[in-house]
Amino acid sequence: MLRRPPYPASLGTRKEIEKHVNELLDMDIIRNIGKNEIVEVTTPLIITWHDGKYRFCEDFRALNNYTKAYRYPIPSIPHSLEKLEKYKYITKVDCMKGFHQNGIKPNSMKILRIICHIGIYE
Repeated sequence: MLRRPPYPASLGTRKEIEKHVNELLDMDIIRNIGKNEIVEVTTPLIITWHDGKYRFCEDFRALNNYTKAYRYPIPSIPHSLEKLEKYKYITKVDCMKGFHQNGIKPNSMKILRIICHIGIYE
C-alpha cells in the first residue's frame, strides 16, 4: 500500500493547488474524500510553463511499482500517416482537463487519489 504525505509547497504553490483543485471540484471531475483518512495517494505538483502559466499535475511515478507493463510497439509516424491518407477529414478534439476525464473503473479510483494540504481527492 502506498501512503505518503503531500509534498512541501510554498505559499504561492499552495494557492495554485487550491485554485486547480477547486476548479476540478466545480466541474465535478474530482470529489473530496476527507482529510484524515489514511489511503493510497499520490501528490500534486504545480509546473510553471515558459509563459508563466501554471499546470496542475499529479506525480504517479510510485504507482509504477504496482502496475503490470503492457508492452507493444509504438506506431511509427509514417505508419500512422499511411493509415490516415485514405480519409477525407481528420478531427482533432482538445478537451479541457482531458487527463481527468478518462474513464476509471471504481476499484481503480483508490490508487489514483491525490493528497494536498487541503484534503484527499479522487
